[in-house]
Amino acid sequence: MEEKLKAVLNIDEAIEQKEKQAGQLMLRSKQMAEKISDACYKQIKPLEEKVNKLLEQVGMPNAKLKVDIKPAEMKSNGADDIDFLFDANLPAGETGKSGQYMPVGKVASGGELSRLMLCVKSLVAQSVDLPTLIFDEIDTGISGEAARQVGMIMKDLAAKRQIICITHQPQIAGKANAHYFVYKEIVDNAVKTNIRQLNTEERITAIAKMLSGEKPTAAAIENASEMVMN
Repeated sequence: MEEKLKAVLNIDEAIEQKEKQAGQLMLRSKQMAEKISDACYKQIKPLEEKVNKLLEQVGMPNAKLKVDIKPAEMKSNGADDIDFLFDANLPAGETGKSGQYMPVGKVASGGELSRLMLCVKSLVAQSVDLPTLIFDEIDTGISGEAARQVGMIMKDLAAKRQIICITHQPQIAGKANAHYFVYKEIVDNAVKTNIRQLNTEERITAIAKMLSGEKPTAAAIENASEMVMN
């Protein structure tokens, strides 16, 4: 009987110790969560300003990103709920009172989302060592000057890391250091997908085809040559 009593007392003591440890850990978690929250709040405005400036550069002058942070229950990554809100057509002069901000995934089109991600990734790459970035048809829904600006941003990114981009835009392909051509052919009655690196002359021809079709004109070839050489 005495041994059983001691066992019960030991269990009670163990439970008390565990509860004390749990309380200490929860206090530390809350302190860490507060630091995370403070760091997040400090970065909101600079992030919004930088992304919105880049959005203007890639042909979306009326688009704005807004970061919304709300206190929430403790989670593994902090005690905040963070939403990225987007308005693609904010009137000039508005500062966020239009009421049109919605979650990015619900309102951004494919082309808008592609350019938004390019802007965000270009900023992340400045702070985080990302050796390679892959953009799959980042040029969806854009052309002309907007495509040229996207190409310039990607060229700047490529100065310190590898950029792999799948594109149909000559303005973007012309900014690359190397051009790989993906094609299909029939081998032994089966369709095979291949890839090969183009030389300078082949690059010019490929970009000229992007500009004017399968049989590029002399003007298109001259334009493509200027894109590749500059």
